[in-house]
Amino acid sequence: MILSNLEEVPGRQIVEFYGVVSGSTVRAKHIGRDFMAGLKNLVGGELKGYTELLHEAREEALARMTQQAQSVGANAVVNVRFSTSSVAQGAAELFAYGTAVRVE
Repeated sequence: MILSNLEEVPGRQIVEFYGVVSGSTVRAKHIGRDFMAGLKNLVGGELKGYTELLHEAREEALARMTQQAQSVGANAVVNVRFSTSSVAQGAAELFAYGTAVRVE
């Protein structure tokens, strides 16, 4: 599966459009990560626990979007984008979406 944040796949021609596909995951903060983040806020630095959490969430949302694209017969997704939103206190949704296409 080819993923592109462009409206096309360079060097390939789009021969069929299948429409919008998406994938999402909702993740909650972990109390251990919150404690360590609080300490980091005092001294500064990267909040590695949250970085890992967001990386895992992006990967899961992309995998779900890719699975949906494959189920409609696509071999690529163009114009891939991410969005986040708060769904509850301490929980956020990470949403990946794009246009499923077939390229040659």
